[in-house]
Amino acid sequence: MARPDPIPAYEDNYIWLLREGPATLVVDPGDAGPVIARLGATPPSAILITHHHWDHIDGLPELHARWPEVPIFAPDDPRIPIATRRVSDGDVVDIGSWRFEVIAVPGHTQTQIAYHGAGLVFCGDSMFSLGCGRLFEGTPAQMLASLDRLAALPGDTLLCCTHEYTAANARFALAAEPGNAALRDRAAEVSELRAGNTPTLPSTIASERACNPFLRVDSAEILQSLTRHLGHEPNDRVEAFAALRSWKDGFR
Repeated sequence: MARPDPIPAYEDNYIWLLREGPATLVVDPGDAGPVIARLGATPPSAILITHHHWDHIDGLPELHARWPEVPIFAPDDPRIPIATRRVSDGDVVDIGSWRFEVIAVPGHTQTQIAYHGAGLVFCGDSMFSLGCGRLFEGTPAQMLASLDRLAALPGDTLLCCTHEYTAANARFALAAEPGNAALRDRAAEVSELRAGNTPTLPSTIASERACNPFLRVDSAEILQSLTRHLGHEPNDRVEAFAALRSWKDGFR
């Protein structure tokens, strides 16, 4: 299995680059410069877009002008003006020997999608390592359902999200579930990686199941933490998730 390469962009973005033989895939190019610097005159085989936010699509005009023949796959959203094929839940994207299933993961935005295949999931800003995206457009119920879908993928699936937020997410996760030994190990690993300016990504779905508080709203310790935070026990999983996300929004 080819291992994806996170290309740094802006302050904390990653543009994903996947190579295998003659095929090259670029995911969420918010900036064309780092892509061109890496690929030179060789066009990618395709570009995948997960959602419409500027830091995921602003490189498209320059890349499309430079390589107009390169297919661009994107959600059906008019806020993404450049695309050659619009895709939605259940669609399949074939690129070289790779086959990706499109998974709808609304919550961060209403049209956010993920691409799962080749042992990877490119999930944009739906799930982060030890965290999840803010709910700019969707509801807590939508986001929880989306995270449940991602968490159900095979445990060895590499999680390729698009921001280096893991260290900050680890601080919140430890506040929510301080007794989680797997989380403490992951937090120590993240601290060591960042001290060396090394990406903490990709993670794995198995690691996120064990450590990511937003996948663990049924954890007894997290429910205890939320009960203390709220002053009452959450009524159900959606309320627990909503309270956890709200707590994270204001966490410093």
